[in-house]
Amino acid sequence: MIEGQVTALNFYPVKGARGIAIETARVNTTGLAIESVADREWMLVDRNRVFVSQREVPRLALVKPSVNDDALVLDAPGAPQFRLPLAMPAQPAQQVRVWSAEVRGFDMGDQVATWLTSFLERNVRLVRFDRSHPRRCNPDYVGDSGAHTMFADGYPLLVIGEESLADLNVRLATRGSPALPMNRFRPSVVVSGLEAYAEDHIDTITTENVALKLVKPCTRCQVTTTDQATARVGREPLTTLASYRRDDRLAGVIFGMNAIVLRPGTLRRGETFHAEFRW
Repeated sequence: MIEGQVTALNFYPVKGARGIAIETARVNTTGLAIESVADREWMLVDRNRVFVSQREVPRLALVKPSVNDDALVLDAPGAPQFRLPLAMPAQPAQQVRVWSAEVRGFDMGDQVATWLTSFLERNVRLVRFDRSHPRRCNPDYVGDSGAHTMFADGYPLLVIGEESLADLNVRLATRGSPALPMNRFRPSVVVSGLEAYAEDHIDTITTENVALKLVKPCTRCQVTTTDQATARVGREPLTTLASYRRDDRLAGVIFGMNAIVLRPGTLRRGETFHAEFRW
């Protein structure tokens, strides 16, 4: 068993939009939550009701959500602030798609769709997850745990060690590329006190109130090449990661570990955790 520290918590109420750094979060089965709002509870879809992310629209990185008592608030450079009431819409949920998963979401109306379409220069609508129809995680990785998520790519949480990013940045430097911040990888939970890439081999992370199980390496896509502050797209870190972090079984490069929640509770930045390894 190894002891470490939780060094950052990041909450993403809108899939693909900018994350919110938080000090304390409720960890539910579906991931981090602030009050009644869950991680990736909202998502953009195209005219075919298929999800839209920074993969197709890097400019989405510039949309900054926040949550207050009664509204989801959206800000973006040069755009007026938009406030979306947290009250659920009255109309029935509709079928939407995240990767291969067919799930249900409530359309949030024309006004927010117009605001997003104008800023992103892409015809999109905003939907909110229908909690009455849980989306189960892949049983090949979570077994019969009952783990489920909302509009995340596949799992409730993403865990990355600071030491892993530090090692990657050393490798980038040798290629003449600048260091990258952690937000390129959009983790939920950042930890320290481990060797680089030790999270690959962790079975569980336990704090006083929360227990997580790390279940699947996270394969990385072109979103990691998008500067989250400017929305400019480059080539790194995928070129460097491909030189030493390719996983043939998953047919991609890996960085970070997807996790499910074994014991819900409150998680705080700065608190100590204990890691149990699979070996």
